[in-house]
Amino acid sequence: METTLKQEKKVKVWITILSIVIPVVVAVLFGYKIPNAKPLTFLPPIYATINGSTALLLIVAVMAIKNGKQRLHQRVMTTCIVLSVLFLVMYVAYHMTSDSTPYGGEGFLRGVYFFILISHILLSIAVIPLVLITYSKTYLKDFKAHKAWAKYTFPIWLYVAVTGVIVYLMISPYYVH
Repeated sequence: METTLKQEKKVKVWITILSIVIPVVVAVLFGYKIPNAKPLTFLPPIYATINGSTALLLIVAVMAIKNGKQRLHQRVMTTCIVLSVLFLVMYVAYHMTSDSTPYGGEGFLRGVYFFILISHILLSIAVIPLVLITYSKTYLKDFKAHKAWAKYTFPIWLYVAVTGVIVYLMISPYYVH
């Protein structure tokens, strides 16, 4: 029991650190441009595809666990985490080598775009600790807590993945190549 509490405390510390450090590092790197770097303009469709793949795999993972396929669920969820890390690396690399693209749409669609973008950004920050907590519950073999956290984590993570694709589709006509 005492070992479990120590493990849980250690995991909580790491979740807190990562939940703060990841968004801060991304924000700092987002504002830094690598001098004389060739813009990595090929990355946005790749990381949009990663977002779309993550969304589909999240649904596959839920279907797997509902059908009692725990091993498949674990593998798919681990893949989703790896894809999310890959997305983040590519996203930061793109923004460190390329200027941000302003949205060129007008009227109602402009408002829709910014609503989706802002909610996507805010929830992408919020989902970091949710994913880490939910995933850590399996590491700690607390499957009841894992299931309870997953009820909140899944829809938010799915929203972030889907809106990532939508943001890309809405901004892509304005990219300078």
